[in-house]
Amino acid sequence: MKKMTLMEHFSELRRRILFSVVFFLVAFCAGWFVAPYILEFLTAPLLNVWGNGRLLYTGLTDGLMIQLSLALLVALLLTVPVALWQIWAFISPGLHQNERRFIVPIFVLSPLLFLTGAAFAFYVLFPTVFGFFIELNESSPVPALVMPAVRDYIGFSIGLLKVFGLAFQLPLVLVLLNRVGILSRERVVKMRRYAIVIIVIAAAILTPPDIVSQILLALPMWGLFELSILFMKK
Repeated sequence: MKKMTLMEHFSELRRRILFSVVFFLVAFCAGWFVAPYILEFLTAPLLNVWGNGRLLYTGLTDGLMIQLSLALLVALLLTVPVALWQIWAFISPGLHQNERRFIVPIFVLSPLLFLTGAAFAFYVLFPTVFGFFIELNESSPVPALVMPAVRDYIGFSIGLLKVFGLAFQLPLVLVLLNRVGILSRERVVKMRRYAIVIIVIAAAILTPPDIVSQILLALPMWGLFELSILFMKK
């Protein structure tokens, strides 16, 4: 393999960064056009359990800001894998074979675990939690008009998707710490009871203040914790 000079490395790095930036701009333009469909997709779990419910636009610029934020979200989701691939292509020639075998599963499993967590939140948590909130609000003992603001709902739902996506990274983090020699399998087993308490506390902090969503986050995290132990080396 031909050795590159320092300036050639900088030139290649600049080219890869420029490619990622251009891709982000193109993805943002594409996201602008698909933003209405994403909005319809994100609001479906709420409207499916709400019958004739409606969401509220509280300001003239709400529609614009929502479309901009969703376009930005699309651009980030599409650009992150491309940027990670550019980073990998830049650093991989300088890595040993065993280092490549160690890093490649991280690049593959991390996005998959994130998407799995987000999908779990969207298809399992959202219908349950939203149905609970709507029923609770509509059964209020005082006259009430239930009409959540669109911007609040979008921020709330995307925040939950991020929380579950990041929470599902737990087994990857534990196995990674085990493989590099920082965390032994025996130590994790001994700390199981403390880990369960931490998981419950984290679920209570990261989710809305209702027991249903807290349980729906704590149980998968506990299962993923137990699963990660199986993949740890003794």
